[in-house]
Amino acid sequence: MRRERADAARNRRAILDATEALLARRRPETISMELVAAEAGVGKGTVFHRFGSRMGLMVALMQERALGLREAVENGPPPLGPGAPPADRLHAFLDAVVDVVVRNKNLLAALGHAESLTPHDHGDLSDHPVYQFWHGHVTTLLAAAAEGNAGPATAAGGRVVDAETLAHLLLAGLRSGPVVAMIDGGEAERVKRALRFAASAVLDGTERR
Repeated sequence: MRRERADAARNRRAILDATEALLARRRPETISMELVAAEAGVGKGTVFHRFGSRMGLMVALMQERALGLREAVENGPPPLGPGAPPADRLHAFLDAVVDVVVRNKNLLAALGHAESLTPHDHGDLSDHPVYQFWHGHVTTLLAAAAEGNAGPATAAGGRVVDAETLAHLLLAGLRSGPVVAMIDGGEAERVKRALRFAASAVLDGTERR
């Protein structure tokens, strides 16, 4: 059993490395499970057994690449890590997410293509761990900042702040075609400024009841 586990780990590593190599030289929509299997030197069935689908493979690769950001959020220095005010952490996190997008444009394009081929009853990218972590963290920071600004997470007029929806809206732009085109064109800093402005506008609204 120990040998089987070692073989499975080697296969997983080979498949992820093969996917990385293919993304570096091919358009995302041309990468099939068959191509990945051939690149990794394993059977197509092995790829499906390990990852379930093309979507599952791309999500697993994105999870691996996103581990560094999660570690920084949970254990790194402020403002990205614990210890800074929620608003400062939110701005730092949104900047960091843009940096992840910049470094992983081809992978995110592949994720988007895989999502478009996934039946709706199997969920979409929002159901997967990387996005869930991003969304959960932004939701937590928005709620904490709103509570600190206006008392029990209320916004202008005493309405309860819907931090979950606001977090979706803040992150949604990073999957927008025009925004991705801006990042591709070297305008990541402009996108960061706009996201910080949007986040600040949301948080400023919690101060006026």
